[in-house]
Amino acid sequence: MGFVEETKRSLTVAPFECAWGEELRFGEPGRGCVAFEASAQNDVTLVFRQQPGSQHYHYKMDSSRHYTVILGSHRNKRLRIEVDGSTVVDVAALGLCSSSSFQAYWISIYDGLISIGRGRHPNTNLLFQWLDPDPNPNVQYVGLSSWDKHVGYRNISILPSAPQNSILWSQMENAYVHSEQRLCCGKRGTRDDSESDQRLLADFLESWDFSDAIFVVGTERKVVPAHRVVLCASGDFPFELVDGATIELPSVSYPVLHSLLEYIYTGSTQIAEWLLSSLLELSSHFKVKPLVKCCEEIIVSLEVDKKFSPSGKLLKLSSSGFQDHKFGSSPLKGPITSQKIGQFLANGKYSDINIYVNGHGLVAKGHKLILSLWSMPLAKMFTNGMKESSASDVFFKDVPPEAFFLLLQFMYHGELKVDTQDITSVLVQLLLLSDQFAITVLQFECCKQIMECLSEGSRVLLEEAHPTRLVSSFIPNLREMASANLGELVAGSV
Repeated sequence: MGFVEETKRSLTVAPFECAWGEELRFGEPGRGCVAFEASAQNDVTLVFRQQPGSQHYHYKMDSSRHYTVILGSHRNKRLRIEVDGSTVVDVAALGLCSSSSFQAYWISIYDGLISIGRGRHPNTNLLFQWLDPDPNPNVQYVGLSSWDKHVGYRNISILPSAPQNSILWSQMENAYVHSEQRLCCGKRGTRDDSESDQRLLADFLESWDFSDAIFVVGTERKVVPAHRVVLCASGDFPFELVDGATIELPSVSYPVLHSLLEYIYTGSTQIAEWLLSSLLELSSHFKVKPLVKCCEEIIVSLEVDKKFSPSGKLLKLSSSGFQDHKFGSSPLKGPITSQKIGQFLANGKYSDINIYVNGHGLVAKGHKLILSLWSMPLAKMFTNGMKESSASDVFFKDVPPEAFFLLLQFMYHGELKVDTQDITSVLVQLLLLSDQFAITVLQFECCKQIMECLSEGSRVLLEEAHPTRLVSSFIPNLREMASANLGELVAGSV
């Protein structure tokens, strides 16, 4: 019976045997992902090698190069990774396997980066990651194996590797965090009001979504994803000096790196008192100056109070008072400087998307992360499996180029600056764009500046409306307002 036919129902692998097949083959050597369901008391075992083996293949007898991942070893108490027969990872993982029901898992290999998780969608519910310092570039076939008990497999799929396509797989499964300041509560037109929700930078802390850098930390070589545009707007990270945007930190423990990244992405963190000096050293190394200052102040305070001791007491560190953006509702918090973010828009550094406007060609080299933070429609476009999710070019039709560039400037600088003689016409166009891309705070600012440009009589009529009501009612009524002789609002610009 062929392997494909068996997988339509289920496949049971007897003790000390292994199932192979051409269908269990990565699209390219060294890069691929297998998603599957398994039922077993222990030792759900998968082997990755250059060529398929036999039915009686066993990884303990294999002299060729290969990876072995064992879920539920040691009587369903451990997770293990072996390289060429030698154990490189052996960590506690109680109850990974179940003999009473099928459990979903995924295992991804990408240039030696081995990622293991639960569920049907790669890059979600991550259990463990390990980076091989000497990657095997030839692994291509997947073997479904066992130890001393039968293992049942079903719903087996071979997919592209997770780090390369994590955006496609995540499918926006994480709930979007509501904006701290919702300026408009009413529906706008026919669009679902949930699109006005704004993601926060904290949502991307140690997330593979849009990530383009990794840290390899500690002796266990734990892999932590990050985003260069965020890191380099917060400090001095030497990506120009490292190979492939990978920073090795063998002498740094993961809790210290996590605190550094949490501070950068959220504006606050906490750390055990005995690790505070290590956090100060790491933040000084990468020149995250607000965190350096915060650590130094706490150390001085503890020394003055004679309370400094290497204890496990948690200390809180916050960047409160350090906010480099004009609008409090900006998703870019903490030590990130708008000056550096703006420079990245100007020079296209670390960009991952080329932005084109029909009739005007390339208008900017942008960053999907920054655009997604401000605009839920753009976030969905970049993550819901549309062609823009994996494309490096995006084209916008029927958008006024000057207003669109002001929209980008606002996203990167956090403030609205209009330098044009025909200011009202541009503001109306920008107001419509901000509604289209669900940037509520920009709608509010456009309305304020439009009112400042109106004649005294027209302004009196509009000032009777509350600003938030103005935002929700201004856009659908723009044409009526223009035809009602609110002179500065030109109907042709709508």
